[in-house]
Amino acid sequence: MDANPTYHGIELDAETALALLEWQAEMGVDEPILDAPLDRFDLAARPKPATATAKPPLPPPLQARAPESSPPQSTDDAGARLAEAEALAAGAGTLAALAAAQEAFDGIELKKGARNFCFADGDPGARVMILGEAPGDEEDRQGRPFVGRAGQLLDRMFAAIGLSRTAVDAAQALYVVNVLTWRPPGNRDPSPDEILVSMPFVRRHVELAAPDLIVLMGNIPCQAALGRRGILRLRGQWVEAFGRPALPMTHPAYLLRNPAAKREAWADLLSLSATLEGLSV
Repeated sequence: MDANPTYHGIELDAETALALLEWQAEMGVDEPILDAPLDRFDLAARPKPATATAKPPLPPPLQARAPESSPPQSTDDAGARLAEAEALAAGAGTLAALAAAQEAFDGIELKKGARNFCFADGDPGARVMILGEAPGDEEDRQGRPFVGRAGQLLDRMFAAIGLSRTAVDAAQALYVVNVLTWRPPGNRDPSPDEILVSMPFVRRHVELAAPDLIVLMGNIPCQAALGRRGILRLRGQWVEAFGRPALPMTHPAYLLRNPAAKREAWADLLSLSATLEGLSV
């Protein structure tokens, strides 16, 4: 009979040896220990045997790979959209036809995110046209320009000189429009491209309504009609826009944030009233 196995010189019975083997297996031991000691440092110095099959080369790093060619993306043709807007505007013989053409025009991305088309409000036969910037949240809800807090202040301002968008007599009426008929998201300023494709409709709107004079209400109308910004420098100075006398004024939204500026706005309203009286003579 073979002698019992030993562990570090200690003789073990079969059951103890089996228990030790199972415990080592649970601890992760996966190869037996040789009877003679093995010098691992000596092994590292020996040449490694050649492998039977060579591993395939690794692919080059991602950043070193040549970029795959992709078809060029189509660019937005602003010239074509502008030409379409000009053709639609020129073909409108009435304000109703202009409104229908502008609402159907798909060359402005704002249309996709807005709720309502805001064409105009008031009397189209009025002597005074107010050209604002773009619809806000409340205007977008109702589909009418200047109906929010700024619009309510605008109504009070012009009522002080006897003008109203609800007046029956065209001599005391107002006609209110915006450069943009669709609301920009977050009430941001219109982009140059959005102003560009809107201008053919604005010019045709002025031609068809034929007001005696225009109020450029804020920076965006001044940029659109005059090619200039800086309403605090421009306000109160009569200029020409669309072939008619035009008066730049600070926007009512600015007056709500800066009540002290209402004093200058009142001076502009008095200048507007005096000019209307002069045109009537």
